[in-house]
This record gives sequence, C-alpha cells and structure tokens, in this order.
Amino acid sequence: MKSLSIKDIAVKANVSITTVSFIINGKAKEKSISDAVIEKVEKIIEESGYKPNQIARSLRTGNSNIIGLIIEDISNSFFSRIARLIEDKAYKKGYKIIYSSTENSIDKAKELINMFKSRKVDAYIISPIKGIEEDIQMLLDDGNPVILFDRNLPAVNTSYVGADHFNASYQSIQSFIDQGKKNIALVTTDINVEQVIDRYNGYKKALEDNGIRYDDNLVLKIHFNQEEGETMAQIKELLQHKHIDAVLFATNYLAISGLKVLKQINKAVGADFGVIAYDDHEAFELHTPRISAIQQPLEEIAETIIKLILSQLSTKSKLPAEEVIIPSRLVLRD
Repeated sequence: MKSLSIKDIAVKANVSITTVSFIINGKAKEKSISDAVIEKVEKIIEESGYKPNQIARSLRTGNSNIIGLIIEDISNSFFSRIARLIEDKAYKKGYKIIYSSTENSIDKAKELINMFKSRKVDAYIISPIKGIEEDIQMLLDDGNPVILFDRNLPAVNTSYVGADHFNASYQSIQSFIDQGKKNIALVTTDINVEQVIDRYNGYKKALEDNGIRYDDNLVLKIHFNQEEGETMAQIKELLQHKHIDAVLFATNYLAISGLKVLKQINKAVGADFGVIAYDDHEAFELHTPRISAIQQPLEEIAETIIKLILSQLSTKSKLPAEEVIIPSRLVLRD
C-alpha cells in the first residue's frame, strides 16, 4: 500500500493541508484545533502509515528531534553500553540519537561535529578530546546545547557529567594494601585526558598515604593506538621482570590483554597476585576466579546527561553550566 501524503490525508479528513500540518507538528492545541478533528486526522495517519519527512519537517519547525552523540570508540564496552542507555532514554522523550566514534582523532572529531551540524541536530553529547575546544565553543555560540561526558574540557563553559576517577583508583589501591600487597603496578594508557590522569594520581596518592614508596618502574603507559600484540608484550615484560603482587588496569581493554598474558605465563590471579580492572566487562565475571572491577555509574551518567540536555532544549535562554560528578563503585569478587 502506497503511504499517503499530507494532501491525501487532508482530503480524506476533509480539512485543510495547514490543519494536518499543525497536527503533525504538535501545534494543534495552540492553533485551537478541536479534539474531534485531531482524533480523526491521527486515526487516518495511523492507518495510512504516513511518515513525516524528518529533514523537511526540521526545516519547517527548526527541530530535528535528533541528538548527536560523539564518543571515543563504540567497540569499547563502556561506550557501547552508555550509548545504548542514552539512546533508550532519549527515545522515551521523543528524540533519536545518531552516534559516531572519534577514535581519539582531532580531525575526525571536527569532521563529525560538522556532519552533525549539516544534519541540523538539536543538541550534542560529546566525550571530547583536547584540541576541539574551539569547535565546541562555536556550537555553544550558535545556541546549541552541548553536554560533555566522561572527559571534561575545562576551557569550555558547558555542562559536564562524569565519574569520580581519582577516588575509585585510590580505593582500589587501598584494597590491595589492606590485603597486604606491597608491590602494586599500574597499567594505564598514554592518552592525555583528565580521567586517565586522575586514575594515575589516585594510585600514587594511595601508595603515599600508606607509606609505600612510589616506583616509576611499576607504571606502564601503553600507547593508545598500538596493536594488541605489542601491548601484551609490554605487559609480559612488566610482569615477568618485576616482583609484582597486584595490578590495577586503568581500562577494561588493557585488563583483557593483561589476563591473556597471565594465562600465557601461567600466573594465577588469587591470594598471591591481585587484579582490579577499571570499567567492568562481562569477561571479568566469566574468568576463574572472577576479576574485581570498578563499575562506573552508567545508568546515572546517562540519566543525568538526558536530563541536562532536555532542560537545555526546553528553555530558550542558556542555562548555567553544571558539573555533575557521580561516585564509581569498587566491586570485589572472589
């Protein structure tokens, strides 16, 4: 069955094309269209399978009802889970999400912002990288709501939602020390972003507060974009040549590489050797023994992002920037 046009619907309902247009665009009440007419038109729309042209509609109303979500890497379980939650919560409020990954490339991030601009998205949710401050500022200057999450850009005055990375890292190291561990390593990434630096600072401060000397040789900074084989070789080198009794992996993908190495060198996780991973992953539940992990409050982060975006979209004047930091949870297993 061929779907009807607005004109067909108007003829069928015996009303003007303008009336149908007002009903489709949610302006029936303010244009004093009677409930009986609204009901009649909506019934015809439903039966006909009419789908409004989103782009044409956005040109008429100025709203696309689409939010652009720019993240680091959709294949990383942290980002895929948070994207899914944001998508579900936005959908319930009448918004669709389109998302893309920057892969930590400044050029790609700038291209994505321009692409979303041309799609006339209503708002932006961005996990940013340093170097795109000006592009975000331009969006804000044009009156677009922008919420940053996971990473903050202090130079940009807009709302930010994130987890407390410093304390989560500190608690992990404290729990190792409470178990009698003395030679604790940190395997982290070399990305120069605030939350990675916070995890490093939490590690260092916990050692210091417990009178354990910080040793730079126990900190391995892995280059972000390198092949997994190279990462595993570096982790293997660290674990075989240092007397380490515990490791905090600063991301879940580093922890997975680390667990593969432990299997290769026949080193068991247990009473003599502790592992905690930052950002939970189902692989940690399946491992024997199960691996302890820091869980970021994904549900609360997504909920807060959507709440802030919707309050920005519903008001014409710019709301003051808010910074919302939500505690993470250390889940100790086995």
